Amino acid sequence: MAIYPTKLLMLSETLILVTLSKLKSPIQDLGSFRLPTNFRERSDGYVQLWWLVQSTLFGMSPQFLYGWRRFLLRLFGASIGTAVLIRPSVRITFPWKVCIGNNSWIGDDVVLYSLGAITIGSNAVISQKSYLCTGSHDIGSPHFDIQAQTITVQDEAWVATDVFIAPGVTIGQGAVVGARSSVFKDIPPLVVAVGNPAVVVRARGVSQEQRSCIS
Repeated sequence: MAIYPTKLLMLSETLILVTLSKLKSPIQDLGSFRLPTNFRERSDGYVQLWWLVQSTLFGMSPQFLYGWRRFLLRLFGASIGTAVLIRPSVRITFPWKVCIGNNSWIGDDVVLYSLGAITIGSNAVISQKSYLCTGSHDIGSPHFDIQAQTITVQDEAWVATDVFIAPGVTIGQGAVVGARSSVFKDIPPLVVAVGNPAVVVRARGVSQEQRSCIS
């Protein structure tokens, strides 16, 4: 007797459910989750103080007070270069894990989810609503262990609007990531990458002299 695709799918789902029911331990037991020692690199009180400052003195500041927001971030341990423009709606989880070079722009509603280090070079742009995510979880562990990997956006790169960048990714010098892309692997220098997942579609149009400046 022939087994049609629908019946095969139902049979597979039944086998999966039976297998799950026989497991002695849960696949994902969030009650056993524990944050690693010194994962945040600051005390709970310090973290809560930053989040309070971010919601008020930082987040409610007028748009033109870029110097004020740079001051607050440096006060909480961030390394911020000169003439960096950070909008008040930007959200930074742990600023002491963030480094931004000179003349870079961080747009409206950008999230720097800095469970791990985030390094943004000079003259780089992170456009509005982009999400740089350094954190993830071990899906093979029932404890759902938390993990963090560094994200690096090198000098003169442009991450366009609403881009997701996954943990451990490096965006190369002068590279462009198109709007609403999702980046799970490193992007080489001087290319344009788009899509989900992002793939290189062409070289960035720059002069030979500019190319010779790329290390």
